[in-house]
Amino acid sequence: MLNAPDATSTRPYLLRALHEWCTDNGYTPYVTVLVDETVQVPMEYVKNGEIVLNVSYDATSGMTLGNEFIEFKARFAGKPREIMVPIHRVQAIYARENGQGMAFPTSNLRATDVTSKLPVVSARPSLTSVDSSRIGASQQEGGDAPMPPTTPPRPTLTRVK
Repeated sequence: MLNAPDATSTRPYLLRALHEWCTDNGYTPYVTVLVDETVQVPMEYVKNGEIVLNVSYDATSGMTLGNEFIEFKARFAGKPREIMVPIHRVQAIYARENGQGMAFPTSNLRATDVTSKLPVVSARPSLTSVDSSRIGASQQEGGDAPMPPTTPPRPTLTRVK
């Protein structure tokens, strides 16, 4: 029987699978990275402790999607840079064209502004429960027909520049 603490993380496998899916379908794979001192990226492009990277084969050179790190060379403003991102710092991978992809839990990670070493607190969306018996209650009190149940909007990833 497989012992759970000895199992490797699924994150690198899911990153590789979604990267391949994007590439096979002609989409541009982007990753969102929570930056700290272990992440090697151009700091002038880091905003609120995060950076979004184009990890398509057209935008990178010598890319390795390993189990511990994503490593590649890329040009930023025409200047070649060595990029190294620990897998556990990747927050999401998604297709630029339609936002389809996957976000990863980052509850144990904190964004750090590495230029000032001060923690950056950014608002994160959270899910809350809604009492479905109250939907349309105000209309019922007024004597109107109850509102039909609605389907919540489909969640999508939004690229933040």
